[in-house]
Amino acid sequence: MGVRAVLFDLAGTLAYVENPVSEEEVSDLLLGRGFDVSPQQFKASWSFVAFVDYPKYGYGGWRSFLRRVLWRLKVKVDEETLNELVKLFRRSEYRLYSDAAEAVIKVKSYGLKTAIVTTIARFKFGKAIKLIEGYLDFVCTGYEAKCDKSNPKMYRRVLETLNVKPEEAVVVGDDIKYDVLLPKKLGMYTILLDSEGRNRGNTIPDAVVTNLKEVVEIIKGFRYKNEFYNNT
Repeated sequence: MGVRAVLFDLAGTLAYVENPVSEEEVSDLLLGRGFDVSPQQFKASWSFVAFVDYPKYGYGGWRSFLRRVLWRLKVKVDEETLNELVKLFRRSEYRLYSDAAEAVIKVKSYGLKTAIVTTIARFKFGKAIKLIEGYLDFVCTGYEAKCDKSNPKMYRRVLETLNVKPEEAVVVGDDIKYDVLLPKKLGMYTILLDSEGRNRGNTIPDAVVTNLKEVVEIIKGFRYKNEFYNNT
C-alpha cells in the first residue's frame, strides 16, 4: 500500500513571517498610551490565546484576536490604541518560501491528497496560501482540530478528513517534536526539512532534506510502502 497524502507544516516549512512584531514593540506602544503591559506579559497572553482560546473559539482577524489577548491581561484599550495594534501586526504577514508553491503543486500532480497542518489562525496566513489553495484538499488550523498541534487529535482529524490511513500519509515539517516524533507515533511517514543541515544524520525521520525540491523528489520516487528511502 503506497502513500496517498502529504501533510505539510506551515511555519518554517511552507511559509515564514515577514517583518515579525516583537513583544517589546507592542509593550512600547501600549506603555506609551498609558497601558502597563510588559513584553513577557504580552507574550504569555498571546501564547494562551493562540494555543488555547483560538482552537476553542476561532478568531477571524487581528482585531478579535488582539482584543482577546488584551482581555486575558485584564487590559481594556480604547479603539484608537486597538487600531494601532492591528496596524502594527498587519505588517507581519506570512509569505510562501520561494520553493513552496512549486512543491505543493507538483506533489498534487502526482495524484496525492495534500493538506496543511498548523495551530496558527488562518487569517494570519490566508493571503500567503492563495496561490496554492486550489491544490490543497484541507487546511487544518487549531480551530478546525479544536486543539493545538501537539495534540494527536489534529493529525487524526486530518487523516479522517482526507480519508487515508496513517501508513498512507507523509508529514513534511521542520520541527522534530511535532512534525516527526508525534506523527511517527501515529504510524505516519515523516520528512524533516532541515534547511541549516544540522540533522543530516538523524535517523528518526524517514528522510532528512534541506529544501522542498528534495521533498518532491522523494515523494515522486515513493511508489510503494517499502520503497521509502532516506535522502541523506
